[in-house]
Amino acid sequence: MRIGDAAAAAGTTPRALRFYEQRGLLPPAPRTMTGQREYGPRDVALVRIIRELLSLGLTVEDVRSCAERLHLLEGEALPPYGSTGCTQGTGVVQRRLTALDEEISRLTALRERLAASVSTSTTT
Repeated sequence: MRIGDAAAAAGTTPRALRFYEQRGLLPPAPRTMTGQREYGPRDVALVRIIRELLSLGLTVEDVRSCAERLHLLEGEALPPYGSTGCTQGTGVVQRRLTALDEEISRLTALRERLAASVSTSTTT
């Protein structure tokens, strides 16, 4: 299928598919004699996995670091934490969880400081 059809089937845009390919998340698609990209059902499934990982908070760099193993994540749902795929070997998911925990702590402290500041200024 052509890029527009593949993008629609994966719930994204042709521009996103080109971006994923340029950034190394998606392997280059084979080309027709006229130079158009051709995608198959496995490519569409891979794009869905990429989109799911990005929606879970992984960065483009995180996904790129384990792009060669994304095919191990089969089906419509991601496997449980700790099974095969990006969670083993590189520690991508654990690093992202740690970064998110640190950001949550930072934002919580910032919120508490702001709330204390507002509370102090309204009582005086």
